[in-house]
Amino acid sequence: MKAKSFSLLDQWGNRRTLEQFEGTYVVVYFYPKDFTSGCTKEAEAFRDAAERFEALGAKIVGISKDSVESHAKFANKLGLSFPLLSDPDLGVTERYGAIGPKNMYGKIVQGVLRSTFLIGPDGTLLRSWNRVRVPGHIEAVLEALARYKTS
Repeated sequence: MKAKSFSLLDQWGNRRTLEQFEGTYVVVYFYPKDFTSGCTKEAEAFRDAAERFEALGAKIVGISKDSVESHAKFANKLGLSFPLLSDPDLGVTERYGAIGPKNMYGKIVQGVLRSTFLIGPDGTLLRSWNRVRVPGHIEAVLEALARYKTS
């Protein structure tokens, strides 16, 4: 199945599309909000593993509803070198199925579900992880990527 296309602005104000990554693996991760503890830990984990992803021929892309300006501050504070895309109307997030019910302090609300998608060089959706827990997640994505690279 082909991955859903997107066209969104990154933290530098550049328009990014899925097609721009053709020919390489792409790890697209959706997260709820800049500067929150879980999202900070996830971004730091991807940052710390960026060289390992690069060695396997993969690019990392983060997506949330936060503004380009918020993404710029978040990326600068954490030293992120990969693009963070702004999806203010959550259109791309919805197309990827990364929205759903979640429990916020005992109340069920609709929100962004931490999700990751591994996309192949030809734009095929290879693997998805839904309702991600940060500890151990990066290793799982790297292992899956390594398996696809050798198959």
